[in-house]
Amino acid sequence: MDNETEKLSILKFTERGSSNVEDIVVKELPLTIILNNKELVTLLCSPANLRYLAVGFLFSESLLKNKDDIKKIIVDDRRGVVRVGTEGDEELADATLFKRFITSGCGRGASFYSAADALGQGKVESKIEISTLEVIALVNNFQHRSQVYRLTGGVHSAALCDNKDILVFSEDIGRHNALDKIFGECIMNDIGTDDHIILTSGRVSSEILLKVVKRNVPIIVSKSAPTNLGVRLADDLGVTLVGFVRGKRMNVYTHDWRIATNGR
Repeated sequence: MDNETEKLSILKFTERGSSNVEDIVVKELPLTIILNNKELVTLLCSPANLRYLAVGFLFSESLLKNKDDIKKIIVDDRRGVVRVGTEGDEELADATLFKRFITSGCGRGASFYSAADALGQGKVESKIEISTLEVIALVNNFQHRSQVYRLTGGVHSAALCDNKDILVFSEDIGRHNALDKIFGECIMNDIGTDDHIILTSGRVSSEILLKVVKRNVPIIVSKSAPTNLGVRLADDLGVTLVGFVRGKRMNVYTHDWRIATNGR
């Protein structure tokens, strides 16, 4: 917790006047990922679980294919650098580097793919179902998990779940980073993502949806809104997208057959 937050002295104004108080804010770290001795990208992130973030990001960008590709990971927390070496020490093509663009994420997410990459993705074929009552219970649990959010209001959260429980939880100043940390932890600890559910506190845009599809996750649930391209890709790629889960309400945008209403 101390690694992720900092106390500051501030001047606070209320209807009763002003006062000098202590406030708690989230820490922000520029993290540079170096793959096979080539500087790849600098992400703005929370300074926790940097190994998972780097691995999850590289898999999300299809720069790593499986865990066995990784020969070494060196994390320098002080300088904000993660070095990843692969078995073949393959050189990154300049064309790949030039494809990078800044995404719509908080914390300036970066990506090396475009929406056209979705054309090469296979559909998620999972037959898993979840009831509306189970969705509501998971989101309620999810909302009470983040101590950093309760202290600062400054982070996004993500989780991998089955129908009953949260299995892996992470948080970060960026919604993309929170999701990559989840997938990085799953990859490094051999935790399966097929037939599971992703929860996110953030907007479900196209790049978030593509990260989920690349891990073959059939259901994504958000407290927030989707974008039109996020919905379109979810529909095309076989993902059930649920948004605006608040209280006992939710919107199911795609593949609603996975959402049961009998409260089983």
